[in-house]
Amino acid sequence: MDLKPRIEALIAAEGPITVEHYMALCLHDPQHGYYATRPALGAQGDFITAPLVSQMFGELIGLWAAQVWLAAGSPSPFRLVEIGPGDGTLMTDALRALRRAVPAFLDAADLWLVEASPPLRARQAAALQGAHPRWADRLEDVPDGSPLIVIANEFLDCLPARQFTRDARGAWAERRVGLDARGTLAFGLGPAPAGFTPPAAFIDTPPGVVVEVSPRQVGFAAMLAGRIVSDGGAALLIDYGAADPAPGDTLQAIRAHQKVDPLTTPGEADLTVHADFPAVMAAVRAAGAQAAIRTQGEFLQRLGIEARASALATARPDRAQTLDAQLQRLTGDAQMGALFKAGAIWRTGDPPPPGFP
Repeated sequence: MDLKPRIEALIAAEGPITVEHYMALCLHDPQHGYYATRPALGAQGDFITAPLVSQMFGELIGLWAAQVWLAAGSPSPFRLVEIGPGDGTLMTDALRALRRAVPAFLDAADLWLVEASPPLRARQAAALQGAHPRWADRLEDVPDGSPLIVIANEFLDCLPARQFTRDARGAWAERRVGLDARGTLAFGLGPAPAGFTPPAAFIDTPPGVVVEVSPRQVGFAAMLAGRIVSDGGAALLIDYGAADPAPGDTLQAIRAHQKVDPLTTPGEADLTVHADFPAVMAAVRAAGAQAAIRTQGEFLQRLGIEARASALATARPDRAQTLDAQLQRLTGDAQMGALFKAGAIWRTGDPPPPGFP
């Protein structure tokens, strides 16, 4: 049985499920979930991430990690961890830059990839032959006791969110996935959990406006910050979302680079929500770590992406136009530069990571 009739049968038997539960089933069901069976990246797949736009992205992230390591006194060993490594392109580009610029970094690094998807693990293994990575299903499974340098590009958006709204009387309700009169999937409302209180910024949200809350994003941020407080190091989280609290329904499904109805083909499209950076940064600070946020465009510019693009264009004049287009896509406000944010986490008392002074 495919995932859609399985979800319909679950709802028929047990009642409507939360949006958070629905997202988790669509993405991670071991039999038919998107990441368990058919993640498709790249021009011929469902979506393109920043590492696939240009080699410059991964190269600069690699050099960012090296500068964090040098500023920490070049600890050896340390854990170099990428969470949600996709097809391995980001780490491949990062390691290539590091071999040329800071080879001692690689000698000290214990490389871990946090990835639960078997198909993506296979692609990562092929891309990173010779780098000897090790895999973990969760960050909690990466051994502690050594400093961490963590990179997570487009990972937060895959952590499901719950959705709430106020009804016409002003009472809070939770958006759920149930069945319509024909027995197919449809959105509806159910009672909010007892004692539910929205984040302070959304107390006066008008009726009908969706408010998203992601306990999984917040829990991940708190756990990651706790590891950094305990073991040292820094983390870089890059994702799309707002730097300030904002209501709205951000749930979307992408298939073949087009937005599709999230309820039509569960398990066959990539489902995401915006990263809740205000809540993530608050959780980091509550755990005792430091945090800062920039737009992706500003962050990459601070790392010197324009100089890197110029150097590549000088070496390959025939690619100058392509490189300029890649630069604009990564940093332009009308493209990824403003919508995507870069959040840094580091231990109190350590210097801020590159791009965040």
